[in-house]
Amino acid sequence: MAVPKKRHSKSKVGRRRMHIYLEQPNLVKCQKCGNFILPHQVCPFCGYYKGKMVIDVLAKLEKKERKKREKEMKLKEGAERQKLEQQP
Repeated sequence: MAVPKKRHSKSKVGRRRMHIYLEQPNLVKCQKCGNFILPHQVCPFCGYYKGKMVIDVLAKLEKKERKKREKEMKLKEGAERQKLEQQP
């Protein structure tokens, strides 16, 4: 059986494990709805990619969920318009 010849110190183990960690994914804001998404991906919230509609997200939702999502999108668009109007 393989047995270590010498004991590894805590610092030696720590230095070896220093590069073992989870990396935070790069996130960008969607141009249409403002939610954070992965780059080069279609937005799962609004279905837009580079300002163009690629998939119809609302078509698969039930009636209640569709109305709720449409209302949220209108509120966000209204808030963005107000920000643009306030800027000189």
